[in-house]
Amino acid sequence: MKKKLSIYVSSDQHLEKLINLCRAAKKKGVEVNIFFTHLGVKLTNHPRFGKLEKLAKMSFCNMAFGAHKLKKPVPGISDKDFATQERHCRLIEACDRYLAF
Repeated sequence: MKKKLSIYVSSDQHLEKLINLCRAAKKKGVEVNIFFTHLGVKLTNHPRFGKLEKLAKMSFCNMAFGAHKLKKPVPGISDKDFATQERHCRLIEACDRYLAF
């Protein structure tokens, strides 16, 4: 069974650490799911955000995204990837390890 790592991102800092962590997990065959909320949704504006696209499955808190007046579309992210905190809860239940930034 493939190991699963879920990452909760509520900070608009640490993108490089997040990218490096996802690269290392991929090398080890670990499936990564990231849920962005609060200030974390602002990372979509960072020029290196696209590096995560092939490293992890990503979801966004739709309410936080709108509250920060961010605009869709986000390259590599479909409308179904904008969700509520319920998605975050499902990621917690389905993972072997959980990290928060």
